[in-house]
Amino acid sequence: MFLSTGPTARASAKRSVSASASVPFRARRVTQLLLGLILYGVGVAVVVVAGLGVDPWTVLAEGLALRTGIGLGWITNIIGLAVLALWIPLRQKPGIGTIANILVVGTALQFALPLVPAPENLLQSSALLLGGVALVGLAGGLYIGARFGPGPRDGLMTGISARWGWPLWVARTAVEVTVLAIGWTLGGTVGVGTLVYALAIGPASHAALRLFDTQRRPTRRATPVARG
Repeated sequence: MFLSTGPTARASAKRSVSASASVPFRARRVTQLLLGLILYGVGVAVVVVAGLGVDPWTVLAEGLALRTGIGLGWITNIIGLAVLALWIPLRQKPGIGTIANILVVGTALQFALPLVPAPENLLQSSALLLGGVALVGLAGGLYIGARFGPGPRDGLMTGISARWGWPLWVARTAVEVTVLAIGWTLGGTVGVGTLVYALAIGPASHAALRLFDTQRRPTRRATPVARG
């Protein structure tokens, strides 16, 4: 009996190797997604404790938390679920990352809040603000780079843009200004931190994404090396 070494056998072998290689790659993506979402919640907690102002969606969450007595992290999860419901008329399809975002970010925020030490002066508040924004930027690059689907808020903005033909920046600005206004009216914290967040989060996330984008696979010419 002879072993087949023709094109069919070689193609089958390649598929087998490819399938085997995809398992650790997928595991890496899932790990990166969860790590990014947890760090995102922790970063938001740091910005909240800094007390200098938070991002528009957290302003809304703070306002609702004050009015309802529900924890800030749990309210964040509830908002994410409500925003996901708005995807239905926009014909958006959630991914695994979308669902994980709703479940993990607010939960991490809720548990991290009491662990972040309160600042004693403006210098410490400023350090917390900058550190929190940097952490959120890093986290954004991690979970976006995992490529498991957008978060519910990002999906809302891209859905509005696609459905109504608005430029993405117009959709984002309209949604975030509306959310900020409602949150501020309800008692959420708006301040210099809100502006710092708005200006810095894009570049920070972009820089992190360049490092953690899982679509940038190594070339086949490189010799596989085990890395710790």
